[in-house]
Amino acid sequence: MIRLILVGLLLLLMLAFFLQNQEQEVTLHYLFGLRSGSTPIYKPILSAFAAGVLVAGILLFPAWIQGRVELRRKTKALQEAEADLERLRSSLGQALRQPAPSGHPMESEHHDHE
Repeated sequence: MIRLILVGLLLLLMLAFFLQNQEQEVTLHYLFGLRSGSTPIYKPILSAFAAGVLVAGILLFPAWIQGRVELRRKTKALQEAEADLERLRSSLGQALRQPAPSGHPMESEHHDHE
């Protein structure tokens, strides 16, 4: 929720900057003496922001994919463990419901008390 608020605030600030600087122009000087014509100042700033978002996305994408794969693996292992636990519970329940075989020590103790 906080991320959403921060992103919204950032977009609102960018919009305010855009609206305030529509008329100001700048000339860009590139490497090797290249120049651009006059362009509104918001265009290079918006382009730099978009390039930063793109680079951050490219750098974070592998970690995000790895996290999703790890989550899927652990979810599958958890489901298998829960299935094993349920099988053990049902087999234990069946073993407790079956009568004890004759000569079993628990049975003889039970008859002694009667």
